Amino acid sequence: MLLYGFVYFSYTFYWLRSGMHDALEFTPSVEIKQDVNTDLRFPEGIKYNQPAVSNSRPDVTTVTPWLAPIMWEGTFDLSVIDAIYLHKNITVATTVFALGKYVRFLKDFLESAEQHFMVGYRVHYYLFTDRPDEVPVVTLGPGRQLTVIKTPSSDRWQEITLRRMEMIEKLIEERLVTEADYIFSLDVDTKFCGHWGSETLADIIAVLHPGYFGTPQREFPYERRPESVAFIPPEEGDYYYGGAVIGGRIGYVHKLTKTCHAQLDVDRANQIEVAWQEESHLNKYFLYNKPSKVLSPEYLWQDFKEKTSNMKVIRFSQVIKNYAEVRPNP
Repeated sequence: MLLYGFVYFSYTFYWLRSGMHDALEFTPSVEIKQDVNTDLRFPEGIKYNQPAVSNSRPDVTTVTPWLAPIMWEGTFDLSVIDAIYLHKNITVATTVFALGKYVRFLKDFLESAEQHFMVGYRVHYYLFTDRPDEVPVVTLGPGRQLTVIKTPSSDRWQEITLRRMEMIEKLIEERLVTEADYIFSLDVDTKFCGHWGSETLADIIAVLHPGYFGTPQREFPYERRPESVAFIPPEEGDYYYGGAVIGGRIGYVHKLTKTCHAQLDVDRANQIEVAWQEESHLNKYFLYNKPSKVLSPEYLWQDFKEKTSNMKVIRFSQVIKNYAEVRPNP
């Protein structure tokens, strides 16, 4: 009983720091010039109730083995979290890649984002596309803007995926270090279906892949070839994370993208292409650099999947599509 009480207290304390105060738990290996929100405290006069000593979602796991919160509907008080962030006047950068026929998904992505994504906050979309003339006109709300970045085309969809880490890394170094506080990289062939807000902000976040949620660890599609830098031994691994969502503070995401970019280059030099491109390297990174907050499959669902009983809300979902038709040559 004493041990249980200690573990629960430790988790509650961590949740208060990481989930609400967004404390720095890791130090980026790369120095970033601007990181203005290292001390998020409640403004003077804010009153709030301490979290109840109970599990509000007994049907799901709400904390990782390393005591990072897993965000589910019913596990956070948005009014309390917004009270911390809204007065900080933060900017959230959002990268989107729409190359080739994937540009067709832009309109729904942007329109649904304007309805549900980080509403009330400054958001700057950075759109990488090889078809700037086909970017739809979407009305953006106050404090929200879109920058189109012309990007070379590719004959292989795998190559497009493999280049994303490098492009995000360079964008951070060249612009975001002075233009944003947080960044999310989101797949364009998705649509927002519900609220996605400040509860997702943290040093570095990962999202549970909906296709492998509840699947035994031995069945995760990690890279299992020892010759790849992304190799994860059969006995190791925590969760399987989706590559469609990456996010966190600018400095921490820079470290992630720089590391994965370097590892992808090593594999390329050795003529190795991992099974799931940057997602395989992302999972290797998170094995040894634990995310400070994990998003439940509410934040990355798939339209073709039937909604399960533990999914109280779907916030972000991959749309149904014909991959053979929209992707370049395999």
